[in-house]
Amino acid sequence: MDRLSPAQVEAFFRQGYLVVEGLFTYREVVAIRDGFDRILDKAKGISETADLDGARFVVGRDDRGRPRIDRVVWCGAADSGLLRVGADSRLLSLAAQLLGSRRIMQLINQAHYKLPGDGLEFPWHQDSHHRRYGGALWNDVNGRGSYVQTVLAVDPAHADNGPLRLIPGSSRGGHRDCTVGLPADLRERDAIAPALAVGSVMLFGPYTFHASAANRSSKPRRVLINGYASPGANARHYPGCGLGRDLIAPRNVGSEYHALTTLQ
Repeated sequence: MDRLSPAQVEAFFRQGYLVVEGLFTYREVVAIRDGFDRILDKAKGISETADLDGARFVVGRDDRGRPRIDRVVWCGAADSGLLRVGADSRLLSLAAQLLGSRRIMQLINQAHYKLPGDGLEFPWHQDSHHRRYGGALWNDVNGRGSYVQTVLAVDPAHADNGPLRLIPGSSRGGHRDCTVGLPADLRERDAIAPALAVGSVMLFGPYTFHASAANRSSKPRRVLINGYASPGANARHYPGCGLGRDLIAPRNVGSEYHALTTLQ
């Protein structure tokens, strides 16, 4: 399902996120896992953040000081199959409906591994800080954040493996000054961690506060993240894609979006 209903669009902007279940088939996800494995194999021997085959391997340290792969930025440069996923018509259709434009700019194509015992966690934050909101490098051209993040579940996400947590409605406050942590009016006890089945996709905007804890399970909790911006929003150069990868969503998406937003 790559066409959003009026209720889904309304929920996205009201809650700050949306889950689309079963967008990719299990067979398709198996191919994505193979790409993740090939990239991880390339990372063997890397002990510091490094660029390799057009991708940036961001290396951190676990609790014992051992190197770990925190994420692979523009991972599709190192494995073309993952870059093709970023241009999949289903993802483009969803992002375009929420951005209000058939033409969209892909800024993010990242592999996240969250391997068992690696201790990787992400504190509370808004992606608007990463997009450089408030400065010369970002312009909210559509007045609604001009950015949509998509998180494809390569493995199931559940309470024990460090799932993505977010605070519903936190996006309605717009961009906040705190770069890490929650502002005083938001409470961690209000956070939820939507369960994601393999092949499901979570979408959220740049103002939604989100975080994730370490993976305490015995299996990976991998996700493929693709992020899309409205044309004219971004002026920052990103590893692998520069100012962004120029993509066109399927026909009729733009007009469909405008019909939906008139209902809000």
